[in-house]
Amino acid sequence: MDLPSLLIAAAGGFLGGAMNALAGGGSFATMPTLIGLGLPATYANATSNFSLLPGAGASALTFRDELGPIGTARPVQLAAITFACALVGSLLLVITPTETFDVIIPWLLLLAFLILLFGKRAAAWLHDRVTIGRRSLFVAQGLLGIYGGYFGGGIGMMTTALYGLLAGASPREMFAVRTLMLAVANTAAAFVFIGFGMVRWWACIPMLIGALAGGWIAAALGKRVPATPIRIWTLLWTGAVTVMFFWRAYA
Repeated sequence: MDLPSLLIAAAGGFLGGAMNALAGGGSFATMPTLIGLGLPATYANATSNFSLLPGAGASALTFRDELGPIGTARPVQLAAITFACALVGSLLLVITPTETFDVIIPWLLLLAFLILLFGKRAAAWLHDRVTIGRRSLFVAQGLLGIYGGYFGGGIGMMTTALYGLLAGASPREMFAVRTLMLAVANTAAAFVFIGFGMVRWWACIPMLIGALAGGWIAAALGKRVPATPIRIWTLLWTGAVTVMFFWRAYA
């Protein structure tokens, strides 16, 4: 805990908040930063989760007036499922040894990267060929909740694909509910991570401040910058981070 470490944590948070505001994948910035600062992977994941929580909560509040059902499922039903299952996912992280999580992380990052790369096209392709009902939506939401509590990388794009596939929702219709589910999952996980002492506050506080600043500035810049360069940069960054974690775990 020294000034350079605090500044690095704030910079990682700034980049993560900006990525979440522009295209998603903020944990691809915050997780490597915290591990680079010496935190074990499980503690880095927990600290990253809490650092990005205020930004997710602020986004959910911003779009609260646009909340509506997804198919025949009400937001309160989806939120309850997400909260309960995110508690389960975060508890799974608590009991996962750091050495095991180090081996799992690259595959979770690869999954998130592939979803960022192919998620929209895959969801559209499946939606044209598959129709699945409300019960399946609840089950899938529960699985997303577990994943969100355990890791959460790329979960925004996963949720977008899920709602498009299972409920036929348009991107605009699903935005408010998706944002709320992300905030609910992060909140549930935060209760567990704080309760088990997994949040490293010396890194979390500057990272949280940086994430808020990055999200605010990126949201303003995002209105002026074309979507294609943002997407290309996001994919290059997330791909490089994924490769780095595979090298770290298996080299």
